Amino acid sequence: MQSICSHTSTVHFGETGYAEINGHLAKSNYSSVFVLVDSNTHEHCLAPFLSQLATDSPIEVLEVEPGEVNKTLETCNQLWLALSELGADRKSLIINLGGGVVTDMGGFVASAFKRGIDFINVPTTLLSMVDASVGGKTGVDLGPLKNQIGTISQPVMVLVDPIYLQTLDQRQKTSGFAEMLKHGLIKDANYWASLKPGIPEKLTESIHHSVAIKNEVVTQDPTEQGLRKILNFGHTLGHAVESYFLESEAHETLLHGEAIAVGMVMEAYLSYKLCGLPWSDCEEIKTTFKAHFGSIAFEAEDIEKILGYLKFDKKNSHGKVKFALLKAIGDTQWDIEVPQDLLLESITYYEKV
Repeated sequence: MQSICSHTSTVHFGETGYAEINGHLAKSNYSSVFVLVDSNTHEHCLAPFLSQLATDSPIEVLEVEPGEVNKTLETCNQLWLALSELGADRKSLIINLGGGVVTDMGGFVASAFKRGIDFINVPTTLLSMVDASVGGKTGVDLGPLKNQIGTISQPVMVLVDPIYLQTLDQRQKTSGFAEMLKHGLIKDANYWASLKPGIPEKLTESIHHSVAIKNEVVTQDPTEQGLRKILNFGHTLGHAVESYFLESEAHETLLHGEAIAVGMVMEAYLSYKLCGLPWSDCEEIKTTFKAHFGSIAFEAEDIEKILGYLKFDKKNSHGKVKFALLKAIGDTQWDIEVPQDLLLESITYYEKV
């Protein structure tokens, strides 16, 4: 499958990726190579990955606990200390083997250690393959607040190997599917239509298409000054929901895609009210996401707290919350201000059967 190139990095697929990594290692003369995993990818992905790796550089494995709750500066500090103790220097390489938490955090650790060392991402979840693999956003959470600390720092390369998807349960796959649906909504109506029935059988081809859509956007706007903001559709309210459920002891923590699915339904309603999204499309979006993700019930105090998280959204400017919303399926606008009463209406709309 053809590699996808941006100005500063390339996403390789399958066997091509291993050949590219090994070729890069052979010519780069790294002093040492570190592979960052969590306990899940250590068990299920590390051995098959290392069996494909060919290098004379010493390899050390760094392990973190899985889950968004561990995507913190405290974990980063532990990793920086471990790198120092193990003799890492500015010619060391970090390979991040894992889902979005590992690639986001590993990229941030690499971008800050000794003012920046090389890193390679090998995403192992559907979510990280179609989303975190492209664009160079790295970072960690600040308490329950998503990705408040981070950098835009590009990996040397990315390897997408769908074989690792065999290690996922259905819930994790469905979480990643939410971001694929988003790519169709913001940029490609035909892709959206093809995905509505569910996760496609020819999944590798769809992963490639999603990566290509995101790469096209990021290449035009690498630092999110304009067009790249369309990738945030569903994420303004979705991140607020995700943050609240991460912190709340009364609710089970949501996976990223599950929260973003909620956000996309709510923001489809805002799109109808503010940007001219046809009502039929708004209803189609709601029906599709509820068919694949079900519904979440909110109490009055939940809603108040969720809306309170909006003030921390990274897209805010001059005290105003800015949304990316749909003019039509496949056509997205950004920097849209939303009145408070419509935010409440959007949650009510989501909750209606």
